[in-house]
Amino acid sequence: MRCDAFPHHVGRRGRYRRHRRGLGVIAAGLDVVATDPAEGAEQRLLDSLRRTLDIATELSGRSGADRGDLRFVGSVAEAVHDADFVQESGPERLEHKGALLAEIDSFARPGVVVASSTSGFAPSTLQKFAAVDPGRVLVGHPFDPAHIVPLVEVVPGSATTPDLAQAAVDFYRSVGKKPVLVRAELPGHITNRLQAALWREAYSLVDRGVATVADIDTAISHGPGLRWAIVGPLTAQHLSGGQGGMRHLLEHLGPPTQKWMDDLGEPQLTAELAHKLVAGMDEEMNGIDQAELLADRDRLLVDIMRLKRSSTNLP
Repeated sequence: MRCDAFPHHVGRRGRYRRHRRGLGVIAAGLDVVATDPAEGAEQRLLDSLRRTLDIATELSGRSGADRGDLRFVGSVAEAVHDADFVQESGPERLEHKGALLAEIDSFARPGVVVASSTSGFAPSTLQKFAAVDPGRVLVGHPFDPAHIVPLVEVVPGSATTPDLAQAAVDFYRSVGKKPVLVRAELPGHITNRLQAALWREAYSLVDRGVATVADIDTAISHGPGLRWAIVGPLTAQHLSGGQGGMRHLLEHLGPPTQKWMDDLGEPQLTAELAHKLVAGMDEEMNGIDQAELLADRDRLLVDIMRLKRSSTNLP
């Protein structure tokens, strides 16, 4: 059964990451049809598949014999005409996404969900490009590395019915993802906004000379980030409150927390601040092999995912 079409119009940057977005679907036993007009895209996709499909299969809990098939085709029409779910992963430029979504919408079967991987465009904006069935266009935003990280943000647009939004949530859940339904259209959806809030204060601290780039990475990765990877920031707060939980914590730490929030910086990403951040990162990465660091990160992410799935208490 062909349950996922995976069209790509991908620029030079991010090809491998984007191609990995279909691996969890293949590992879950569904067939994927992919297309990408970039020169050499098929070979890059196959190379990515060979490097990472075993990891995706391991995380799926299925055997290699249960994998789906991958077929690469030469056009959007051929990729989507018989698909049961379409994931668009084009570059983050509205004119490109709009043209691609219009083409997908013209060839996909009626009622098939068309999910865009956009990091920040509103689905209602994207729906305007779909002349046939705008309501089926919504956001299905995965996170890098998408063959390991299970989160997908599902954002319905103004023309999306609850049934279609739920169909997208159900599909992602069926292939082992952790979908969250975003109940309002906001720039950056949920997770990028949360990241941006942290980055804003990190940038401010660097700009003010309070901490180095390396200090900030250490403070999060060896501190609250360890807890957040297990239960999330709000449940971590609840657990810090002991038997009284969140109520006790807010009663005692709410007033000082409000003062901290009121004192957060509002940096502007000027050329000077960008130079400080880049210089700080260059200093932190000095002597570190970035490819090896990336491989270590992915290996540890797999270990964390495996351990989390062994717990019966984590949601």
